[in-house]
Amino acid sequence: MKIGCVKEIKNREYRVGLIPDNAKSYVNAGHEVWIEKGAGLGSGFTDAEYEKAGAKLVDTAKEVWDGVDMMVKVKEPLPEEYGYFRKDLVLFTYLHLAADKPLTDAMLASGMKGFAYETLIERDGSIPLLAPMSQIAGRLSIQEGAKYLEKTFGGSGVLLSGVPGTPKANIVIIGGGSVGTNACKIAVGMGANVTILDISLPRLAYLDDIFGARIQTLVSTDTNIENAVKEADLVIGSVLIPGKAAPKLMKKAYLKEMKPGSVIVDVAVDQGGCCETTKVTYHDDPIYEVDGIIHYCVGNMPGAVPRTSTIALTNATLRYGLAIAEHGLEEACRKNPVMISGVNTYDGKLTCKNVAESFQMEYTDLQSLL
Repeated sequence: MKIGCVKEIKNREYRVGLIPDNAKSYVNAGHEVWIEKGAGLGSGFTDAEYEKAGAKLVDTAKEVWDGVDMMVKVKEPLPEEYGYFRKDLVLFTYLHLAADKPLTDAMLASGMKGFAYETLIERDGSIPLLAPMSQIAGRLSIQEGAKYLEKTFGGSGVLLSGVPGTPKANIVIIGGGSVGTNACKIAVGMGANVTILDISLPRLAYLDDIFGARIQTLVSTDTNIENAVKEADLVIGSVLIPGKAAPKLMKKAYLKEMKPGSVIVDVAVDQGGCCETTKVTYHDDPIYEVDGIIHYCVGNMPGAVPRTSTIALTNATLRYGLAIAEHGLEEACRKNPVMISGVNTYDGKLTCKNVAESFQMEYTDLQSLL
C-alpha cells in the first residue's frame, strides 16, 4: 500500500501524522511512504530524517493526496482539501464529524473511507487513539488556565497555589474521564482547591481513591455544576461522548453568577464544546470574553506542544495504521472487529451511530457492508 502524510494546514497546527520512525516501520513492512516536503518540521523532524527512513519526499500536498491509498493525518481536512477526496481513499485521522456537517457531507459525497481516531473503542472500553491527546490537553488546560487568570490577559489575578496567608484558587473540572483526570493531576500538584464532577459514581469512586482528601467529588447535575462554578476561578470543560456532540452543561446564565475575571477552558470544543458560549479559537488568538468571563476554546490544544503530542499520538496510531496497510481496511476490520468502531464513513454511508444521531442522519452498520 502507498501511505501518505501531508503538512497540516489548520491555523497554528504543527503536529504531523507520521514521524520518521513510523515511516521506517511501514517501509520495513513492504509499503511505500510519501511525505510532503516540510511536513514534519513543525514537530522537529527534518526531510533528511524521513529520507533516511526510506520515505519518498514529494513536492506538493496534491501529489501526495492523488498518489496514495491511505492518508495519515492529525487534524480533520479543511474545505480546501475536500477536492482531494475520492472513493478508493482511506483517510486515517481525527475527524470530529459531529461538530462539522460540511466535512461529513463532503466525505459521504466522495464515498471515501474515513477512519476517525476519536471513535475507536477497544474491548476494555478505552479510547486508545484519543487517550494521548486527552492526557496532553488535560494537563495543558491547567497550564493555560493559570496563564489567562493573570491580570495581563484580563483574568482576576489569582495564583492557583496561592501563598501562605492567601486563598488558593478554586478549580472546577466538569467530566472525570482522561482529560479531567489529567487536569486534576496538574491542578492538585499546583496546590489548588479542586472539585471534579462526573455522572458515573464508579468513576468518582476511582478519582476519590487516587486523590483522596485533596479533591472534592460531586455527581454531575445541573444544580451541582451551577453551584460549583459560582465559586470557581477556573472551570475546565472535559466532557466526552465518543463521536457525539458534547452536551451543553455550562449554561450562559451561569456566567453572570461567576466571579469576574474567572476563566473557562473548554477542552470539549472539538466536539462542539460543553459551554453554551463556546466558539472555536486558535493559538494565535486563543481567548475571548463573555459576561466578564475569559473563554479559552482552542480546537487543537495539543498543537501547542507538537513535539510531545506528535510522538505520543503516533505511538498509539501506528499499529492500527499498519493493520490497514497490511490487510486493507475491510480485512483489517474482519480480523479485528474493534476497528469497525473507528470507521465513520464508508462508500457514501455514515457508519458511526453517534455521528448519525448528532445530525439525525441515516446510520448504516459497517458489518452489513463488509
